[in-house]
Amino acid sequence: MRELFDDVTGQSPLDPQEAVRRQTRAPLRKRFYTGAGVAEADGGFSVTLDGRSIRSPSGKPIMVPTRAIADAVAAEWNAQGETIDPVTMPLTRLANSVVEGVIDRVDEVAADAAKFLGSDMLFYRAGHPEPLVAREAAHWDPVLFWAADTLGAHFILGEGIVHVGQPEAAIKAARAAFPADPWSVAALHVVTTLTGSALLALALAHRFRDEDQVWAAAHVDEDWNIEKWGVDEEVAARRAARLVDFTAAARVLRELSAPLG
Repeated sequence: MRELFDDVTGQSPLDPQEAVRRQTRAPLRKRFYTGAGVAEADGGFSVTLDGRSIRSPSGKPIMVPTRAIADAVAAEWNAQGETIDPVTMPLTRLANSVVEGVIDRVDEVAADAAKFLGSDMLFYRAGHPEPLVAREAAHWDPVLFWAADTLGAHFILGEGIVHVGQPEAAIKAARAAFPADPWSVAALHVVTTLTGSALLALALAHRFRDEDQVWAAAHVDEDWNIEKWGVDEEVAARRAARLVDFTAAARVLRELSAPLG
């Protein structure tokens, strides 16, 4: 079992897109267990396969913070058929990421997500056409107003792609709202990298926006182009793969975080 997720952990365990690309090149392993369950352990929960707790690719024990998340991880294992496909197990992959790449460097991972606050997608607006300008505003402005009113983070907007420097006080205020536990930080990092916006991730973490609203906000421009030019099947497939990981990370944030203000 230890080597099962080696191909989806790699050097960057918090990059689900790269994980998917690697896994598509790896042979699938046969299912070796009858069923998965959940057991209480050390103030948390472990997921078991025929009574044996799962471990990370390097053999570290995996401790899940809530019963609901543990049940969801176990459900991924129970849903496997004759072979085990890690691409269909985003919560298990996130659990591996927490153990392998976050627990011992929570601040570093949070800081990596916080880099987006200096050039967040929500800061850069289209100048035309007017319907796109209005659509961006409808999806993005409420999050920026929330950041200003609730977090005390007042950011500056720009038009186009020319970099706009952000006030250090705004970045610091938003960074202060980041969660501190490894599971939430891992999930926040995933949402940030998948959406291109740490502010959308924060809005999700603190329940100002739900996952459907965040996913829609992250794809305003892409959806606009689809309406004008049609669907690119390759792009759509990549988006569907990202949605699997986004949904898993959003579930963790929803379970562990609370609203602000």
